[in-house]
Amino acid sequence: MNPFQKNESKETLFSPVSTEEVLPRPPSPPQKPSPKICGSKYPLSIAFIVVNEFCERFSYYGMKGNSVLTLPFIYSIHHCFSLCFPSLNNAQAYQFNSLHRTIIYLSLVYVLGHVLKSLGAIPILGGKMLHTVLSLLGLSLIALGTGGIKPCVAAFGGDQFEEKHAEERTRYFSVFYLSINAGSLISTFITPMLRGDVKCFGEDCYALAFGVPGLLMVVALVVFAMGSKMYKKPPPEGNIVAQVLKCIWFAVSNRFKNRSRDISKRHHWLDWAVEKYPKQLILDVKALTRILFLYIPLPMFWALLDQQGSRWTLQATKMNGDLGFFVLQPDQMQVLNPFLVLIFIPLFDLVIYRLIAKCGINFSSLRKMAVGMILACLAFAVAAVVEIKIDGMTPTQPGSQEIFLQVLNLADNEVQVMVMGNGNSSLLVEPVKAFQKPTHYSKLHLKTKFQGFHVYLKYHNLSVHNEHPVEEKHWYSLIIHEDGKSIYSMMVKDAGSKTTNGMTAVRFINTLHKDVNISLGSDGPFSVGQDYGVSAYRTVPRGDYPSVHCKTEDEDFFLNLGLLDFGASYLFVITNISSQGIQAWKTEDVPANELSIAWQLPQYGLVTAAEVMFSVTGLEFSYSQAPASMKSVLQAAWLLTVAVGNIIVLIVAQFSGLVQWAEFILFACLLLVVCLIFSIMGYYYVPVNSEEVHGPADKQMAPIQGNMINLETKSTKL
Repeated sequence: MNPFQKNESKETLFSPVSTEEVLPRPPSPPQKPSPKICGSKYPLSIAFIVVNEFCERFSYYGMKGNSVLTLPFIYSIHHCFSLCFPSLNNAQAYQFNSLHRTIIYLSLVYVLGHVLKSLGAIPILGGKMLHTVLSLLGLSLIALGTGGIKPCVAAFGGDQFEEKHAEERTRYFSVFYLSINAGSLISTFITPMLRGDVKCFGEDCYALAFGVPGLLMVVALVVFAMGSKMYKKPPPEGNIVAQVLKCIWFAVSNRFKNRSRDISKRHHWLDWAVEKYPKQLILDVKALTRILFLYIPLPMFWALLDQQGSRWTLQATKMNGDLGFFVLQPDQMQVLNPFLVLIFIPLFDLVIYRLIAKCGINFSSLRKMAVGMILACLAFAVAAVVEIKIDGMTPTQPGSQEIFLQVLNLADNEVQVMVMGNGNSSLLVEPVKAFQKPTHYSKLHLKTKFQGFHVYLKYHNLSVHNEHPVEEKHWYSLIIHEDGKSIYSMMVKDAGSKTTNGMTAVRFINTLHKDVNISLGSDGPFSVGQDYGVSAYRTVPRGDYPSVHCKTEDEDFFLNLGLLDFGASYLFVITNISSQGIQAWKTEDVPANELSIAWQLPQYGLVTAAEVMFSVTGLEFSYSQAPASMKSVLQAAWLLTVAVGNIIVLIVAQFSGLVQWAEFILFACLLLVVCLIFSIMGYYYVPVNSEEVHGPADKQMAPIQGNMINLETKSTKL
């Protein structure tokens, strides 16, 4: 039958691709069956691949965490590279003749990148410019390596299974994803210890923190190479990405050239490439485009999932990490995701999915992915509720033509304070009494249209007038002190809001007649001037500080600062009390975070369940539905959806202009709409049987030797 029909078919994009009328190919050389793991159906070769992935992910996340701390801008460039390189590197994958060689060669590039990054962390080697160049070059090579092997390793592992063992292959992808998260989890715990607990060159040992992940990448390469004789290696296909793009371009351009009504229509738009390309390649590209069309809605899921390391961490900085039995720092909440993945993957595979199957429910791959999207929507709805609760506990910020004023009396007795506007307009109807003890503030909420105001102080028989400039929407502290002869006031701008990293902010007022050097925090000692000098804020980790070393020009002493809690800002007044010695009076500028970080557990649980159902299933689906020649192409396209998802986050964050809880709701609603579209697309998608899409060995596509084929021979086959 002539395949070129009079009327072009309106066949749906999701209909299965026929594998009939395929050109026969020379059979592939027989390969010796790979030994099995303990007599099971699992090939022993996948053990080397899984261990390789564990070590590679350990090295990647160890490098990632330390790079964020040392060179955040350079790391952001690396992050972009590592997201974009999968699709680019896959175009070169078959230039090395096989996925196996691609992984080996790019792993060598990966190792070289780690070596350069480690050298760039050794302070005695050259200056800052050399360190920056080595770091940038190292991160670029690491990005090239990880971006290149990412789509290849997953596909190569799937190639180790025979098609009759499709169920075991599905389990392999779960174990593969498990190894990714195990490497991430262990690396997240160990590399900070290597960096902070070990000292080298007189500071934190970044060289060791980068060197150990590099060593793990060497182990990954060695382990992968050890299994070389056991691997099932598909024959090379040539530059498959280039073939696909050329085939699509020729089909489109040929259809455009032959748009006359007198020319017979063809069954599928890709059939217009038949004059130049083999039928098998055209069939494979048809199968590829069906799946790529199904990928269009997927980036929205990643836009939500990848906010765990950004917006959810920022949310955690506004929460209290003290769980009673353990204290969590805000960035440590990210460890919860890989930890839960290690629990959820076996739970879903061995319990939940089996129970669903016993209930007679056909829980297909696409349905699992759709449910994963819904769970991610629920996670962000919960995150929005938590954000609203945090906002309700956060101090109100002054608005337009408003300031917040806090009065601190450091004089020996009570002081009366009157605040007036520039035009003698009273901002306070009645005098305000400050308190003698600096453990209390008089807190005033002033609404003013003035750029400054007058302060009238009455202390015993003394009356003092001062003028202080102010700016709207800010917090200020009015500090009052006396020297026995007169009384003074000074205005200091306060922080007014919580720190953005969840740490504690402290500052000092020195009432002594000598400068005080205070050793507090990792930035080294700092000095506070004599006679009511006020220091800038310094951020320190949350914790108990019972003995902070201080010294003047002639004596050393220690201050008990007590517990400094998450997100709070404190003011300490250093004063000398004859009966008690030098003490630090403590006041709280900004209250500590009240809401427990445990409130984030439900959203992390929901989003991790969503990840397991969506990501693990999607990896296996991409492999099972892809033609044999397109395995790594589909894996690269899958990773490319992650990059697009990150771009969506940047766009929405840049232009939405919404408060954080409303932005969470917006993302949840967008994904819900996308989930509906994906469900409709999935309803009409007809999954291809693995034997149909892969075909027997004698139907694998032979390498293309040239652009043209013998049309006369081809026509006899039609």
